[in-house]
Amino acid sequence: TLGLAMAAGGAKKAEKKKAAAETIPETTTETTKAPTETSKAPESFEFQAEVSRVMDIIINSLYSDKDVFLRELVSNAADACDKKRFLALTESRENSDELQVRIKCDKEGKRLIIEDTGIGMSKEEMINNLGRIAQSGTKAFSEMVKAKNDKSLSPEDQSNLIGQFGVGFYSGFLVADRMTVYSKGLNDPDGKTHRWESEAGSSYTITEVDGDEAIADGSGTRLELSLREDAEDYLEDLKIKSLVQRYSEFVSFPIKVWTSKTSYEQVPDDEAEPPAEGEPAKMKTVPMTSQEYETQNKMQPIWMRAPSKVTAEQYEEFYRTTFKAYDKPLTLSHFSLEGQVEFRALLYVPGQLPFELGSNMFDEATGNMRLYVKRVFINDQFTELCPRWLKFVKGVVDSEDLPLNVGREILQKSSVLRVVSRRIVKKCLDMFGDLKDKGGDDWNTFQQQFGKYLKVGVVEDNDNRKDIGEFVCFQSTADATKLTTIGQYIERMKEGQTCVYFVSGEGRAQCEMSPSLEKVKKNGYEVMFCTEPLDELCMMELKDFEDKEIVDLSKDNVKGIDDNEDKKKEKEAAQTDFEDTLKFLVQSIGNKKISKAEVSTSLSDSPAVLAQAEYGMSPQMQKYMKARAVAMGDEMDQGGGVGQASVLQINPSHPILTRLKAQVDLGSPGDDAKRTAQLLYNVAALRGGYEIEDGKQFATLVTELMATQ
Repeated sequence: TLGLAMAAGGAKKAEKKKAAAETIPETTTETTKAPTETSKAPESFEFQAEVSRVMDIIINSLYSDKDVFLRELVSNAADACDKKRFLALTESRENSDELQVRIKCDKEGKRLIIEDTGIGMSKEEMINNLGRIAQSGTKAFSEMVKAKNDKSLSPEDQSNLIGQFGVGFYSGFLVADRMTVYSKGLNDPDGKTHRWESEAGSSYTITEVDGDEAIADGSGTRLELSLREDAEDYLEDLKIKSLVQRYSEFVSFPIKVWTSKTSYEQVPDDEAEPPAEGEPAKMKTVPMTSQEYETQNKMQPIWMRAPSKVTAEQYEEFYRTTFKAYDKPLTLSHFSLEGQVEFRALLYVPGQLPFELGSNMFDEATGNMRLYVKRVFINDQFTELCPRWLKFVKGVVDSEDLPLNVGREILQKSSVLRVVSRRIVKKCLDMFGDLKDKGGDDWNTFQQQFGKYLKVGVVEDNDNRKDIGEFVCFQSTADATKLTTIGQYIERMKEGQTCVYFVSGEGRAQCEMSPSLEKVKKNGYEVMFCTEPLDELCMMELKDFEDKEIVDLSKDNVKGIDDNEDKKKEKEAAQTDFEDTLKFLVQSIGNKKISKAEVSTSLSDSPAVLAQAEYGMSPQMQKYMKARAVAMGDEMDQGGGVGQASVLQINPSHPILTRLKAQVDLGSPGDDAKRTAQLLYNVAALRGGYEIEDGKQFATLVTELMATQ
């Protein structure tokens, strides 16, 4: 590819220099120094290319998958038909031929034959189009069409030519050691058929032919590929059918494959005894094999139509056929973009999570977005078309403006790609908004099946985080049977409430028993439950929503609760009163488990709660990070049973703490007081969702407590 680029670039640069030199005004000669003996005039040279080496690059470097040769050659044939159709419309040329592409597998001759009834080529066009590498006859024809600027044609009648690079024809050498082309041009006044033949070297031959080798009527082209030994699987019609259906299913001209069909018929049984008089002859079933051309591309590219001309049934049938799905899509979006970037797209939200995403929600082998160029399938593995959090959305995108490499296998990053990607994301958000407004079963299904993907979007998509945040849902204390969005939570906020509150835990049951809920119990505030690590990551990335800060109740200082002036004064007084008790708790439990102990005036029923500092990790996140480290083979010092040193917050009005304070104030707290401190910590850890690493010690403490009763 580098050799091609240099050769083409050198030729263009030389032409530009020559043109520029011819257009320099005469007045510039006054300021131009004449060449001297020490300053010679520069000489211009054109880059040269070794043809055999360039062919080798095209055959062995441009394409990574041999299957694409059929896509390229069928596209060339479709282009030939499209040119002939366009000329018939614009120049009123008679066209009695049925425009079609036919493919036949010749197993005996080990040939693959592709023929079309398109515009064909004369001898001169063969030399120009097939004999000059990177010379695209299709691109030249497209430029001629644009120059005509015939606005009288409908969009359906406009030319839909695919080729542009002028190297797709040579992809045939991926599977063939010799290519033979028979063609008769529509523009050839002599109406002669010529044969072009090459073995991928530096030369080719052209011969005028007649008789059986000639193109019979009208114009057209027949391409014969003499297949290599390692490519003989392309002689199977099933293989050819699958490739046509994959790459060229929506080409506008019929693509027919020579197929053997077996049917069963009833015929008289010659071996049976003659029937009695008046009885019918005995019959037997025999297989009958016939061969005929069978059309492979019967589906219509409905994304090319106006949305008003497509019915709901057609959308559903297209979804199930194209994506091999059995569910009914929840919603869809059919749109186009015109301007500097032009493309058409049809997007679907499935009715259920695709099976292949069940075990891996970001399975790279699963192609959800199919890219087409002028109805020809290119690839479904372009992750750049839409972010991975939209992996569940299925759709097709058809554009000729996207920056593909010559082999049409790599989507290069560019401003065009960013425009397309942004529009796809916006349309997806619009679809989600429609589902949300509609509500009901479809919205519930959407959340159950794809809610995780939205939360990943909040975490990963910086540009659309707030917009995606409108659709993420969580469980809450408001209703045990329904999920709620943050926006709905804000609508239900109490008067005077300034923050959105949440707690995390392994499931709803653990969240409901968290002592942290008591911090807002007196106020009657609703609390959202983060039952998975992804939920908490989502909250951490959002930070705020509609100017309401999102606050974790498991922190040691809860905004909107602990920053009340009356609360602060009450806490300071209790802190002074329990100063010795707090020191005793730190000494008894150990500073590896708790960083400090303090009084909380927000607790009502629980004796104590474990909290984290402002930037500390919740127990859920600690477990997640530990599991992740184990999976990656990293050693992780968890610093005790709870992962990080927590803050022990005590309830000064609870009987256990008043009794413990009395023992400490006497000046000689014994083993009973130390056991109380350990139990206080372990119970708070258990209710808060932390891991109790030393289960044996905890069991011993409980057993000893029971024995004293």
